[in-house]
Amino acid sequence: MNQQVIVAGGGIGGLACALALARAGVRSVVLEQAEAFGEVGAGLQLGPNAVRVLAEWGLMDALQSCAAFPEALRVRDAHRANQLGHLRLGALALARHGQHYATLHRADLHGLLLSAVQRRPEVQLRLGARLASWTEDGEGVQVALEDGETLSGEALIGCDGLWSRVRAGLLGGPPVRATGHLAYRGMVRSVDLPTPLRANLVTAWLAPRLHVVHYPVKQGDWFNLVAVVQGQLPPGDDPQGWTHEAHASDLRRALGPACGELMAMVAAVPDWTLWPLNDRPALRGPHEQARGRVALLGDAAHPMRPYFAQGAAMAIEDAWTLGRLVQDREAGIDWALRLSCYARTRWQRNARVQKLSQRNGVVFHAQGMLRWARDSAMSMLGERLLDNTWLYDGPPEPMR
Repeated sequence: MNQQVIVAGGGIGGLACALALARAGVRSVVLEQAEAFGEVGAGLQLGPNAVRVLAEWGLMDALQSCAAFPEALRVRDAHRANQLGHLRLGALALARHGQHYATLHRADLHGLLLSAVQRRPEVQLRLGARLASWTEDGEGVQVALEDGETLSGEALIGCDGLWSRVRAGLLGGPPVRATGHLAYRGMVRSVDLPTPLRANLVTAWLAPRLHVVHYPVKQGDWFNLVAVVQGQLPPGDDPQGWTHEAHASDLRRALGPACGELMAMVAAVPDWTLWPLNDRPALRGPHEQARGRVALLGDAAHPMRPYFAQGAAMAIEDAWTLGRLVQDREAGIDWALRLSCYARTRWQRNARVQKLSQRNGVVFHAQGMLRWARDSAMSMLGERLLDNTWLYDGPPEPMR
């Protein structure tokens, strides 16, 4: 049976897309290249803008069963340990923005979306189905899989991540670019931390050429840590082939004269993984998010550096917008028109977050006068500098 929409990719963005379409009564088939659904990585943060969408989708109970809801964001100097900035979250985020600020494991967010999608008869899930190529004509989109099977649909949504094959067919280059940053990621049980380190906070430690962020996940039973340092992998090296001791030793060396509290947090992590960070330039116009009957969503459209904590949120917002635009189906769906509206609604907001994410990487790792100016601004402006009402009060209503 031909499906109305083909969704390439079964990660957070792809499942959110399928769920949003299903809630609008639109059938889809989700093509996941892996043999089992899963999510690679560790923790993530969801601002009120993304939590608002999950609540609208009826997923708050599921979110509360696996997430933590930090009371504040605290920014500290990694060497001197003094506080640089503070943003109240918890009840104040709810009062200011109408929704919670949540932190959770990527696999838990993926799992709650997967459970929601599996309850929708409008969605067909296909495992071991990797897109090889696609073509579009006036009647629809044809997708060829690597095993030779061909599928037809009325539209194609590329949710296949940074290395998206849908994007390659739609836009071609430029290639993915290396950021020059390496991310060490780890998890630690709360009971294995000294009591003072178990506070229900998002803590960001800043130092020249590096920063570390940690926060609770899994209802506070675990903490997620990510340390980002500037540097490149040696050519040909596979970071996943290295040992934990090698990762830990390299990270300790990169941290240098870090304060005792931060070093205790880092030392408690039983295993580190290392990931080179890559991205693409910010979107330059709606033509880079949709053309004709083909659109890009999440990292396939706008991969982001993780310094604004909005990568997953922007994918969820993309999906919500697309779902809103196809709700009115009485006269059928003009997919080229609806996807054009989707791209015009989303591209500037996504590009703004991409640029701010890149800028934050510079600010977090600042040295010299820029570091002094950053610290002074946080001291004088306080929460006004750290809160982002324009972002957290979203997502914006779609253009039509």
